[in-house]
Amino acid sequence: MLGFLTARQAGVDDPLRLRRAESTRRVLSLTLNPDRDVDRIHGNGINTIDIETIEGRYMLSGGADGVIVVYDLENFSGKPQFTCKAVCTVGRSSRYAHKFSVETVQWYPYDTGMFVSSSFDKTMKVWDTETLKPAEVFEFESNVYCHHLSPIARRHSLIAVGTKNPKIQLCDLKSGSRIHVLQGHRAEVLSVQWSPRHEHILATASADSKVKLWDVRRASSCLLTLDQHNGETCRASSEAVNTAHNGRVNGLCFTGDGLFLLTTGTDDRMRLWNSASGENTLVNYGKIYNESRKRLQFTVSRGCSPEFVFVPCGSSVAVYGLHTGELITTLRGHYNNVDCCAFQPDYQELYSGGKDCNILAWIPVLRTSDIEEESNGTNKSAAGQSSVNPAFQDAWSSDED
Repeated sequence: MLGFLTARQAGVDDPLRLRRAESTRRVLSLTLNPDRDVDRIHGNGINTIDIETIEGRYMLSGGADGVIVVYDLENFSGKPQFTCKAVCTVGRSSRYAHKFSVETVQWYPYDTGMFVSSSFDKTMKVWDTETLKPAEVFEFESNVYCHHLSPIARRHSLIAVGTKNPKIQLCDLKSGSRIHVLQGHRAEVLSVQWSPRHEHILATASADSKVKLWDVRRASSCLLTLDQHNGETCRASSEAVNTAHNGRVNGLCFTGDGLFLLTTGTDDRMRLWNSASGENTLVNYGKIYNESRKRLQFTVSRGCSPEFVFVPCGSSVAVYGLHTGELITTLRGHYNNVDCCAFQPDYQELYSGGKDCNILAWIPVLRTSDIEEESNGTNKSAAGQSSVNPAFQDAWSSDED
């Protein structure tokens, strides 16, 4: 750390290098913090969580009980012991609440005054955060598995929606109507994700084992169908051509720069793809337990070097090196399967929700001081000297001095 500070001060290194190094150290030290709790509001499993990117302060959660909760993650108490309180709740008593399980919640990328939720009650609702009333309701013919708003879009306000119907629906926030349909999948669409690099590029994952990339500006929108074999002849006759996985594909996540796309499937595999060429990079993450019949929400770190992937794996969260596939650590604390996790890049914190109705906060361990501060100048015992970093110990003075 001192070397990074000196190099930054001398202008030898870019300040970003110090930030990346400290962010990486903090991610590698993530642990379940006994001083940080999150209010337990949900009476059933937690399917989805989302942290807004404007302040990084408010978190949404949606549960299998149809309840939506907004939490405040900021600690204003001045004490290390802290509980993230529920600011507001759309509970079962609200006449506007979803009737069945909430599958996806997401903040509007540019304003915390609005968020969007979708549910198995065949609706997607656009909420006013102040009044907790839906400003718009989109109704569909079948269960809604997922939706996603582009984090960078300036030229459109489209919400991509995946339902039990193989057709992907594009809903326009401005007009309040469904304006386009993307056809190509042959089974329910379990996950959709807009690219954080190109605002018109959309990735979709389906139970038909396929992942497709679309350009919504084109008439024939499908750009690529990802192939796990990169076009080579299949080694086994049971493996179909142009499939991303050998099972249902239930998870999608772009890296922060949008250059790579991660996918997870019920074949217990996670794959990393080049989002420009559609090439499978063949990074081996090993076996990742995944039997979810719905969307699996996983996430990628931002601002680290190298980057890390956080993937729900049974009742734990597995942390992998993005480009190496190495299992870095396993975060254990839930009592039942984990369904979702979200990364807070400003403080390098991770939040995870599971079927045990709990949201757990994984917090970096604070760096210990290199130099012991002397509270009493006369108190220089041997025990005190032993705790000082050897680089700062007096090794040249004699005992007589």
